[in-house]
Amino acid sequence: MLTALLVAGASLASSIAHAADTLAGVKARGVVRCGVSEGIAGFSQRDSAGRWSGIDVDFCRAVAAVALGDADKAVFVPLRAAERFPALRLGTIDLLLRNTTWTLSREAGLGVLFAGVLLYDSQGFMVTADSPTSTAAQLSGATVCVEKGTLHGDELGDWSTAHGLTIKPLVFDSSALAVAALADGRCNAYTSDVATLAAVRASAPGGRSFRMLPEQISKQPLGPAVRNGDDGWFTLVRWVLFALIAADERDLTQANAAALHDSTDPAVQRMLRADSDMSRLLGIAPEWSLRAVQSVGNYGEMFERNLGRGSPLGLDRGLNQPWNRGGIMYAPPLQ
Repeated sequence: MLTALLVAGASLASSIAHAADTLAGVKARGVVRCGVSEGIAGFSQRDSAGRWSGIDVDFCRAVAAVALGDADKAVFVPLRAAERFPALRLGTIDLLLRNTTWTLSREAGLGVLFAGVLLYDSQGFMVTADSPTSTAAQLSGATVCVEKGTLHGDELGDWSTAHGLTIKPLVFDSSALAVAALADGRCNAYTSDVATLAAVRASAPGGRSFRMLPEQISKQPLGPAVRNGDDGWFTLVRWVLFALIAADERDLTQANAAALHDSTDPAVQRMLRADSDMSRLLGIAPEWSLRAVQSVGNYGEMFERNLGRGSPLGLDRGLNQPWNRGGIMYAPPLQ
């Protein structure tokens, strides 16, 4: 990890140069380029017609709606985990999503900034449905599949050492290769974010079925990242996320957003004033937060559509509920 950070630090000056004015570049190209996964259900997945869907995709579309006035001006660049930070630093993409965990080493050593948390997740384990393993404690002496370019190998090592277990990681270039190795018996388990494991389980091809073990071994706050050195773009992306969370707090939805001008709720009126007053400072057209919500819905709508109980992943919102409903999703005041 340290060697990788030192190598990455050598290109930090180049990264900052690319970040000089991302919004101007976005406007000149007429699109927002978002780095996403090669195909993880619920996050970013392309169907047979080439249409992308997922919570990462929705957030990118919201940013495009705010920056360019049109959610359809979002372009998706599929990346392997090991490719994502170089792509962001070198300016190949404007915004990195790709279910990426926010860490100190990434912000301090890779020349990127995380705009917030799009999903509070955790790291877990998955085994084949017919595996005799029922708890992670039974993985001592086992081989566990890990995807290259993620934190999961380090977290696996820390957890196994802390619990006195001997576990051999087997690293693959992609999640798909790791899952194939698990199905073929080359690994006893696969470790990744719980939401990713749920996506794999939900989209398993015919004849293959998996189940997750109950243990969760680390925090994985996933969020959008931008290049260091462009405060304006960082602020815009951060407040698009906060606007979607704030809308969820206030039950402002894709369906009722158009009627907000008639609302007598003081918080809604403050948001509308911020839409107008702050748009000039952000370098975008007024009513930007309304465009975000109208394009993809509020945060809760995004979660439920892509990851929630009504989706193939079937995840409970848990910590991803807003603060006023028992979760920890929290937006500063939009005023």
